[in-house]
Parts: sequence; structure tokens; C-alpha cells
Amino acid sequence: MRIGVFGKSILNEESVDFVHFIIDLLKNKGVEVFVHERFAEVLRKGKLKKSSAGIFSENDAVISTLDFMFSLGGDGTLLETVTHVKDTGIPIVGINLGRLGFLASVSKNDIYYAIDELLKGSFGIDKRSLLYLECETPLFGDLNFGLNDFVIHKNDSSSMITVHAFINGEFLNSYWGDGLIISTPTGSTGYSLSCGGPILFPQSGSFAVTPVSPHNLNVRPIIISDESVLSFEIEGRSNSYLVSMDSRSTSVNYDVQMAIRRAPFNVNLVKLNNSNYLKTLRSKLNWGIDVRN
Repeated sequence: MRIGVFGKSILNEESVDFVHFIIDLLKNKGVEVFVHERFAEVLRKGKLKKSSAGIFSENDAVISTLDFMFSLGGDGTLLETVTHVKDTGIPIVGINLGRLGFLASVSKNDIYYAIDELLKGSFGIDKRSLLYLECETPLFGDLNFGLNDFVIHKNDSSSMITVHAFINGEFLNSYWGDGLIISTPTGSTGYSLSCGGPILFPQSGSFAVTPVSPHNLNVRPIIISDESVLSFEIEGRSNSYLVSMDSRSTSVNYDVQMAIRRAPFNVNLVKLNNSNYLKTLRSKLNWGIDVRN
């Protein structure tokens, strides 16, 4: 079995030691381990020697040979892991080294159980849909897809913008405010939720369209089919506005044409047998707990 390991910067020694522990545990079980080159540099500042694991880089042929990709960090790390896995279908195991962790759902305490279940083949695959950006300008290069959301937002210092939104070419609404979020079910518990958007179940086959600080208080989030194509016309007083796809963002001129649809591939998240979506919601959002006192 071959497993890739991806992470970003780690600020505390305890987490660095835990990553080393995972790599050693996998190798002791006969697994070939490959660490992303940037993450390997982070770990080399600790205890990882060059010979203790293989190295892979961007668009490396090694990636296509992996059985699993470990994402070590939080949800932001897992979103970046998706940009390396792309459309290969390699199952991603999200191991939470952070705090909230909707996507990185495997805790440190469960690591023995998680690895044993992987090696036994005792796990499920949670297929998550993605957004796909069509644009005349390659705003994000070949990373024009996102697991969480696509956001149109005013520049920090500018006045509000107007987003004219269309569904399959038919006019939907004009949103006056700070911007607009198009969210997948996976991303519905992220930025969209903080702006009053609904929580969508992963297999609901839908997108959430959530306004950011709307000027008209009668404007509310809506849910649409993920078979729809959303297109936009943007107006504002500044020279440009911002668009983001997951954690990637760039400035865009008003004359750029954009459309959002469902991506032609899914991301596969490993789901252990002791976890499910409702359990995650209850745990992360403290549902069912009386916090009045």
C-alpha cells in the first residue's frame, strides 16, 4: 500500500511529533509513505530525515499511484489537499490537528483505529461534489474547481457591489451588498453558514446561494439544483472586485464573464465506520447540548 502525506505549516512541537509518529506507524505496518516536498521541509526542521519517507511534488506521477492521501491539519489543509488529488479519485483521509474540523474528522485519539481500518479495508467512501468555474480568463489556472464555495466579494475598501445572477440564462436576482456565495453541500457549513446560509446534506444534489451583508433585508439564501448553471454580471464603483475559489482568491475586472456549474468529478473522502454526518454536526455545532447555563 502507498500513502501520500500532505500538510502545511505546523506551529507547535506536539503536532510535529504527532506527524512523525504517524509516518513511523505507517512504515512499521509495511506502508510506503510519500510526503509532499513542502511539508517535508517543514518536518525536516524537526526530526524527519530525508531517507525516512519518499517525496512527491506538484503534478508528480507518484500521486496517481497512491492508495490514499492523508491530509494532516484542519479543513483548510484538506481543501488544499484536493488541489493535489484533483480528479484522480484518490481517497482523502482528513486527520485533524486543528480545532473545528468538519472535513478533517479523524482525531488524534482515533489514529490507531483509523489506520487499522484502512489496512483492513473497513471504511466507506463519501463522494463530495465540487464547483467548476468557467471563465474566459484563467483566473485560477487549472485549479478552477472548489470543494467548498465560490465567492464574489467587493474589495475591502470599496463600497457595495451589485451582483446580477442568472440560472441557466434566466434572471434570478440582483444582489446589492458585499457579495455572493455559491456553496456546495460540503461548503454549506463554512462561510455560507456564517452569513446565514442553510446546512445542506452532502448527497442533497444542490447548491446554496447566499448573499453577503445584503442591502435589501428581504433577500434570503436559496437552494438550487446542482444541475443548474449560474452566471453573473457585476457592477460597482471601484475598478475591480474579488473572487475566490476555496482558499484561492484574485482580483477581477467587471467585464470578465464567469459561470459556475457542478464539476465533472467528485472528491472521495474516507468515512470510518464510527462516524457519520449527523454525528459530526452534533459534535461540531454542540447540537443536543443544553448550553443555557
